[in-house]
Amino acid sequence: MQKTKDFLSKMGLPTGDCYDLPTSEKRFEDGAQYRFEVPGIQGPSAMAALLEAVEKNGVPVHRVTQTKGVMTLLDSEITQMVDMARDAAVELVLSIGPRATTDTSASVNTPEGVRMGYRLRGQEQVIRAVEEVHRGVALGVRSFLVYDEGSLWLMNEMRKAGELPADVRFKVSAHTGHGNPCAAAMLAQIGANTFNPIRDIQMQMLSAIRQAVDLPLDVHTENPASTGGFIRHYEVPEMVRVAAPIYLKTGGSVAKTHSWDSSDADAAKRAKQVKLVKRMLDEYYPEAVTVAPKKG
Repeated sequence: MQKTKDFLSKMGLPTGDCYDLPTSEKRFEDGAQYRFEVPGIQGPSAMAALLEAVEKNGVPVHRVTQTKGVMTLLDSEITQMVDMARDAAVELVLSIGPRATTDTSASVNTPEGVRMGYRLRGQEQVIRAVEEVHRGVALGVRSFLVYDEGSLWLMNEMRKAGELPADVRFKVSAHTGHGNPCAAAMLAQIGANTFNPIRDIQMQMLSAIRQAVDLPLDVHTENPASTGGFIRHYEVPEMVRVAAPIYLKTGGSVAKTHSWDSSDADAAKRAKQVKLVKRMLDEYYPEAVTVAPKKG
């Protein structure tokens, strides 16, 4: 294996998983090691309930992610969410709607076809995905959740060419199934601004990914029952230490499935999960740095 390891080293990539778990010295632009992300907030009512709950609980939330797709929201709902995000100083991420599960094919619902994840079939679906981004941009959205590497590459080229605003950001979903440093490096090269590895990524693997890229990593601290249902709160301090800058993707255990339509009560429960994870950090890694969103 040595020749392969030597080549990886020449590429600036780790030659294996990092069992020594070195401390990451990388940071967000504001100096923070970690931020909180709450996924599965599918509309303005749930978003309002979440923001009210986090304010009450006194915990920071930096990013809110909607996972059902831009195409499931009315213009008025999108603008409400954009306004709430601006007032609360949080990043709003809307997912790109066309995906394998909404295509006119049943393949993704078969035992073998499920391996395609949410990737797009045919050029028309790629074009429709771009239309979702254009629509969101026109309504004030600047961050999008991407499920397909081809569409990511295209939209990055459009961003470089000025066809999309330079401040548009792309977050790559865990549903693309990536979990190694080479994949992370490739995603960074084709336009990812943040990257969500597979949900059950082990610490030494996460550490190796951090050696390969500088972009923030989005890591699940817990999961819906449909993707294992495991809760990793006790691992969070080490996640932050070895993988900073990191978005702690919290609240997933409230849902039964991905794209769960969170009720207002569910949104409040997700805020509670953030408070529980913050307690772990305060108890076991109190020197870890985060910066609260700056409102106004």
